[in-house]
Amino acid sequence: EPGIRKKEEFTRAVSLGLMDSLRKSRSRGFVVSASGGADSSAVICLVAIGIAMIAREHGSDAVKRLGLGDAVVSNLRKLSGSSYSDPSVQAIVAEVLTCVYQSTVNSSTTTREAARGIASAVGAKFHEFDVESLVQKYEELAEAVIGRKLSWESDDIARQNIQARVRAPGVWLLANLYNAMLVATSNRSEAAVGYATMDGDTAGGIAPIAGIDKAFLREWLTWIEHEGPQDVGPLSTMGAINKQQPTAELRPTHDGQTDESDLMPYDVLDRIERFAIRDQQMPVVIWEQLINEFPQHDAERLGYWTERFFLLWSRNQWKRERLAPSFHLDDESLDPKSWCRFPILSGGFSRELQELRKNASARDIQW
Repeated sequence: EPGIRKKEEFTRAVSLGLMDSLRKSRSRGFVVSASGGADSSAVICLVAIGIAMIAREHGSDAVKRLGLGDAVVSNLRKLSGSSYSDPSVQAIVAEVLTCVYQSTVNSSTTTREAARGIASAVGAKFHEFDVESLVQKYEELAEAVIGRKLSWESDDIARQNIQARVRAPGVWLLANLYNAMLVATSNRSEAAVGYATMDGDTAGGIAPIAGIDKAFLREWLTWIEHEGPQDVGPLSTMGAINKQQPTAELRPTHDGQTDESDLMPYDVLDRIERFAIRDQQMPVVIWEQLINEFPQHDAERLGYWTERFFLLWSRNQWKRERLAPSFHLDDESLDPKSWCRFPILSGGFSRELQELRKNASARDIQW
């Protein structure tokens, strides 16, 4: 089946890429800031699958080449299988992968337990940092400078971003202490619209899922939960991730923040991205196609999302210039160094968006 084959190929390509990066960078493992959400859980799973596959297919010789030490090699000699639950595989993963959940007052028990559950299921080391006091200290420093208290009403984005940025130094420190590679967890959909905090959740030496869209990633996680790659099998613990709505958890919990309420539905976003970037179509043409493809959404909303995509895309090229290296996984990539050049400063498609609004106005549609 083509859908399953694509998931198998994605799994093996990224897992192999991660293992190859480990070997050629001479790093001694990976560190992941585990949020308990889809992206970091996918990265954790892919590292574990890479370890399981290399252990099964190549044995101790290949792992010696990774430079992971005698403890890993001794566990390989006890290897009896290649599933997540195999004790010898988990012992190797524990030597290679460190996960850190970094909580603030806006973090939930749901994501904390999900992060812990995924790390435990694959055998990774798991730690918790409470970074709320660091967030408060930085806010106090800023309040002293500007002469007023910060509020969610007037300082929403700044207060969200400082939480993401405060999480970077601790995991960088662990990566340095372990001589490990910090893994960034941004996906392609977020990169397209800049839905990421520079020097926060983008921190890392490699971004293994930055070459794939969020809609596919969510399908893949469901497949991992119920079926999984050949010779490795399913990871039922992923169910705790799949039943959540993706959220950054940067606003107060009573706000019910979700990624899609901040942006737009991921399936719509990914479709616009392909039309706009891969196929280089104009906003008005994309809008017409979306009306046909997404009848569950009204034309006004689709027009608003189309315009929003182009504005965010143009505004955030500087972020894409600074993302960690990623893998080119399908017929599209947003990596400006190897595939998708775009000016950091541009006209922002102002004429093209004006044409979109003109066409909408002719149909008595406004947003």
